[in-house]
Amino acid sequence: MSAAEDAAAAKRCSPFLAALSAEKKNEALAEIRAALLAGAGDIAAANRRDVLSAREAGLAAPLVKRLQFDEAKLIDACAGITSLAGLDDPVGRVLSARELDEGLKLYQVSCPIGVVGVIFESRPDALIQISCLCLKSGNAVILKGGREAAQTNRVLFDALLRAGRRAGLPDGWAALLETREDVAELLSLGSFIDLIIPRGSNEFVRHIMKNTSIPVMGHADGICHIYIDEGADFASAEKIVVDSKTQYPAVCNAVETLLVHERAAREFLPGLAASLQARGVTLKGCGRTQKIISCEGASEEDWRTEYLDLILSVKIVSSLEEAASHINFYGSGHTDCIVSSSSENAGRFMAGVDSANVFWNASTRFADGYRYGLGAEVGISTARIHARGPVGLEGLVIYKWRLYGEGHCVAPYAEGQREFTHRVLPKELP
Repeated sequence: MSAAEDAAAAKRCSPFLAALSAEKKNEALAEIRAALLAGAGDIAAANRRDVLSAREAGLAAPLVKRLQFDEAKLIDACAGITSLAGLDDPVGRVLSARELDEGLKLYQVSCPIGVVGVIFESRPDALIQISCLCLKSGNAVILKGGREAAQTNRVLFDALLRAGRRAGLPDGWAALLETREDVAELLSLGSFIDLIIPRGSNEFVRHIMKNTSIPVMGHADGICHIYIDEGADFASAEKIVVDSKTQYPAVCNAVETLLVHERAAREFLPGLAASLQARGVTLKGCGRTQKIISCEGASEEDWRTEYLDLILSVKIVSSLEEAASHINFYGSGHTDCIVSSSSENAGRFMAGVDSANVFWNASTRFADGYRYGLGAEVGISTARIHARGPVGLEGLVIYKWRLYGEGHCVAPYAEGQREFTHRVLPKELP
């Protein structure tokens, strides 16, 4: 089918999905988990073919690493599905309740967005996370993965559809697109698609935003920072920086720039540099940094770069305010951390840094839906819309207003014969 036909089918399925009970959705998630585990061999074989083709085509090493989907990643994905099934149903929750007048009651109730289009690159595990989150939140989903992961995505999607059929879901609840032409068509389908979530490079996300009238939720770069405050515990700071940079450097929540207070730099940087360089990290420093440790010079462009690799830029700053100013100017609003022994300084940093995730004494790698207990994520939003940071179930529902009356009309209120009470009610539907 064409992208338009897939989107139209998803739109027809969306009311069915919105009305599914929590039990039915959790049964479908259990079927998906079982299908993935049963197909582990086929999934691994398809992924090996994708990885081999990617290497032969000269795909950048960080993207090849993201592309790999081994047994450990499959187990993690299945654990995420189990965690997701254990979460409360986000649909049908009463967010507020108010009596407008006697017998006239207004309820704000959560509901699915409708049809979500997700365009992502490299990571096959994203297909599983996104599909399951959309299912649990009652949304239909249109998926477009990168061509470098085409074979893996196809095997995963086939398992997903088979599991959905066994659980009683209509095939149209999810669709997989595979060509570039499909993307252009998808972006024009505002009558069917309610939200676009792009996951990929800065250039890729900006292209999506410029070429559609459909609302877009996502982030371009993950230019994450750690600021080492004066008086910080250096042993703890070193562990946090090393983890943030080296635990998995090819992801958007890995640290890319380190800011160090001038009163901490001379004592802290030599030991940190030795630890990072022993792990293969290339350091790029400002002029003041180069006077303390041996490293490459950092250019203006380095402060704006998401390396996704074992590279870290380092800058010495004179104050917390200078660090926050640097982050707000060069950062991408993703994840930024202060390492400090002062709760007052931590509070100032967290209030002053305009990012979706702000941390105190914790690795930037914690910025993740699964680690937040959201049951994985469809992406990390740096936009200022209804969802920000790791977007799990809460970011995939909106709300509708339900008004229960007994023959009420507006005229008596407009003419001053009756007055509204606007009394707060318990958050329970009648």
